[in-house]
Amino acid sequence: MSSSSTSPSGPEPSSQLSRYPLARRVLLSGAAAAATAVPLGSGLIQPAAAAGVPTAASGRTPPAPRGAGSVSGAPHLPAGFRDTFTSRYVDANGIRQHVVIGGDGPPLLLVHGWPQTWYAWRLIMPTLAKHFTVIAADQRGIGLSSKPADGYDSGTLADDLVALMDALGHQRFALYGTDVGFPIAYALAADHRERVARLVVSEAILPGVGNPLPLLVDPGRNERLWHIQFNRTAEVNERLVKGREDIYFGNEFHVAAAKPLPRYAVDYYIRMLRSDPHALRGSFGWYRALDVTIPQNEQRMTNRLTLPVLAIGGEFNTRDGIGITMKMTADDVQTLILPGSGHWVAEESPTELLAALAQFLAPYRRGA
Repeated sequence: MSSSSTSPSGPEPSSQLSRYPLARRVLLSGAAAAATAVPLGSGLIQPAAAAGVPTAASGRTPPAPRGAGSVSGAPHLPAGFRDTFTSRYVDANGIRQHVVIGGDGPPLLLVHGWPQTWYAWRLIMPTLAKHFTVIAADQRGIGLSSKPADGYDSGTLADDLVALMDALGHQRFALYGTDVGFPIAYALAADHRERVARLVVSEAILPGVGNPLPLLVDPGRNERLWHIQFNRTAEVNERLVKGREDIYFGNEFHVAAAKPLPRYAVDYYIRMLRSDPHALRGSFGWYRALDVTIPQNEQRMTNRLTLPVLAIGGEFNTRDGIGITMKMTADDVQTLILPGSGHWVAEESPTELLAALAQFLAPYRRGA
């Protein structure tokens, strides 16, 4: 999900209508413009190297993560990536979550955006792994994680990640969410305050916070924002996009970028969205659940965040809009505009992003 505060430069469909009765609402609040399983906490960890270990629920031996969605099958990874990072399955909060883990140091949880997977973080993960235990998860409905029919409101998605971190044995951690990962990370920090040491957010709206986003905007922003209403529809989006994933998602990656993403990366994301009969439903799930998320955020706003927050916007997309939004909900907010970047900050400006993260996370790394 992308948004812009300035003009650009450079399960069954029938059940969705009853689940989200306001799914056609046209106003949306937004930004100012290892070879064995190890049971820990409430989950069951499945290391990538394992041939399969019985799950708590079924007693069967599930396969390890494999194929294009896993570390072993993902294309064009940085040199040495597979020496540091592995894919695992973790059964937590009633679903199976795919997670990529590596590095050494205090835990840092990365929450990707739409329509991406853990792969969105690949360019910054090796450097972060020198100082942190990096955990990059596929959200519910995305990539190799389970794709149930419901549970896509930000509160439930945040609970998924808390259960994941419980299973991995991490009680307190730093957290970075981008795009739809931003409202999920905000929900996690607001609903589980004792768990998050520092929060980084970038490049999205925060539904229910700030002024409503109008239906009619200038042509540039319309190119970047029309997908929000389209993704919320109960069934026609899946019918229109199925078989045309390259057109729809390819356009989304194009219009939100100041620096075009590599063709291989866009093709990879599209391939993942074609890889499972429920992948489209899962990708639209967060948007369809906005009528649940919005009142959640309105309630969260009544208890402001006190932890340190870094709010990042790309120069050619949200700019300082993320910081303006977060200052409505949090007391200690730093705002950063990444020069030359569009929406996909971790892929367009990885070096600049890493520098910002290193500075902001330094106190956490030192144990402050």
